[in-house]
Amino acid sequence: MPSDTPSQDELVRRIRRDLQDDYDEEIEMELEDRNLDALSREGAPESDTERDQRHSYFKELFRLQAELVKLQDWVVHSKHKVVILFEGRDAAGKGGVIKRITQRLNPRVARVAALPAPNDRERTQWYFQRYASHLPAAGEMVLFDRSWYNRAGVERVMGFCSDAEYEEFFRSVPEFEKMLVRSGIQLIKYWFSITDEEQHVRFLGRIHDPLKQWKLSPMDLESRARWEEYTKAKETMLERTHIPEAPWWVVQAVDKKKARLNCIQHLLDQIPYSEVVHAPVHLPARVRNADYIRNPVPPEIIVPERY
Repeated sequence: MPSDTPSQDELVRRIRRDLQDDYDEEIEMELEDRNLDALSREGAPESDTERDQRHSYFKELFRLQAELVKLQDWVVHSKHKVVILFEGRDAAGKGGVIKRITQRLNPRVARVAALPAPNDRERTQWYFQRYASHLPAAGEMVLFDRSWYNRAGVERVMGFCSDAEYEEFFRSVPEFEKMLVRSGIQLIKYWFSITDEEQHVRFLGRIHDPLKQWKLSPMDLESRARWEEYTKAKETMLERTHIPEAPWWVVQAVDKKKARLNCIQHLLDQIPYSEVVHAPVHLPARVRNADYIRNPVPPEIIVPERY
């Protein structure tokens, strides 16, 4: 274990806090009535300060998600096209912020693209081809959970591309992104930054949580050994692909909750949306016909009520 690793007690405390944060994610997904006091009691915070911080976090998250709904309406109304890239080390929190952004949105408007490794056919295509098929039409937002920058990161570090392919990527990607912007797509790129120590803690948390172990792939584990190689690859990527048409934005992500709020607020600031006025919604009366008879549901197809 590295010499700068925290003490065992501190490590356990941080892992527990990290696991608690994962459980909070599920509470957020279920929390529709905004009953923050009940949430605080259920979460059993360790101190009054932590309870207040959690209360403030949820309150601000819901405010930002309400703004995201307004943004969604404006995107549809204005036929705007948005692409948001989320990059960063494994366990940096990309998936968490994507979940918070899309949580209250229409999946037909805000889509997530999380592409698997290319198959044999895709490896013979133009490198950007499989990503281009996921780009938005008018009135859509696409969030890429990792993107074409795989070539500048994992493919480079793990040796999945040649030196020539790597250099061609850097020649092509600025032109590709400029072309997207000229076509009317707003391109926003985020890099989630965490420390070596924080990734170590989060990986341990996943190892000890059976509900999260699936997130640890052999590639993730190998990335721990190649931390410095990934750092060099990241630095090169930022230096060679930070262009005025599509600059990089770095999110400080050691604190997950702060990273989510900061990223969402920054995203909202990048798009010139305004509230779209809708006509009042009126629920029509239920039509009842005297000759309508509802057929009974066969009991053998009813799900047992065990809860």
